[in-house]
Amino acid sequence: MDWEGQRLAELLMQYILLGSALVAFLMGYVSGSFSSMIYVYLAGVVVTFMATVPDWPFFNRHPFTWLEPLYAEKPSQRVLARQQAAGKKGVKSSQARR
Repeated sequence: MDWEGQRLAELLMQYILLGSALVAFLMGYVSGSFSSMIYVYLAGVVVTFMATVPDWPFFNRHPFTWLEPLYAEKPSQRVLARQQAAGKKGVKSSQARR
């Protein structure tokens, strides 16, 4: 799912849940039944889940491209020799301080 698809899924979730909450409240108020209100809202939650959780094709309308991986180059022999020489100098100078 791309970024725009995630935004669309979140908007769908908010609108469907808000709509089902309003319908459930009105249904419960008119019928005077709390359980019918809960069942209507639960049906709205299930519809929201089925509409937003699976990765439907319309959520992938703006695919993004990944960058190619970068690989580190192997150090040249000259660099390795310089690092080894620096390491030996560091050992000698630290022994001289003692």
